[in-house]
Amino acid sequence: MADDDFGYTAWGRDWVRLAQPLRQTLPNPALPRARKLARAGGAQVTIDGRIVRGAVQRGRTTSVVHIEVAPMSRETIAGITGQLSGTRPVLTDEVHRAITEAGHPPAPILAGVDCSCSDDTGRCIHVLAVYYEMARRVDDDPRIALDVQEFFSASPASTRVPTAALPQRWIALNALDPAGYFTVSK
Repeated sequence: MADDDFGYTAWGRDWVRLAQPLRQTLPNPALPRARKLARAGGAQVTIDGRIVRGAVQRGRTTSVVHIEVAPMSRETIAGITGQLSGTRPVLTDEVHRAITEAGHPPAPILAGVDCSCSDDTGRCIHVLAVYYEMARRVDDDPRIALDVQEFFSASPASTRVPTAALPQRWIALNALDPAGYFTVSK
């Protein structure tokens, strides 16, 4: 049975693949429990730059998960930027496919994973639940998949795409120039 709650877009599927790698040959009994935790809201996730922090409530205990995502290489950023055409491209599955086929997959690469629980494998139920919660968030807003890899944070000399190049669901009021909207013609 397909699990449509997580990874229903290509962008979110990249995070599901962290929990369910294709190279895994044996079933992982923790996966259904991790999905259940994420579905029930047991994984509270905050994103701070390339750091994903999760507080996973399971029974009477809370475990803290810390995931560090590696930044994208300049080559990958340049390749993705080349695939994003127009002033406001939408991050669809077709865009994901085109980026991947061009040799610049936007899938996250993890730099480190840690959990406060006693399981020291890095693949405990808490970490898996955070992967699923991230997949759900990325499904809702694919910009998160790029943002957590520092695609949008740019220094003046870098080749990265400015945040304004991709669509936003809102705009900050202080980002508008009143003179451009409230002019008086004579």
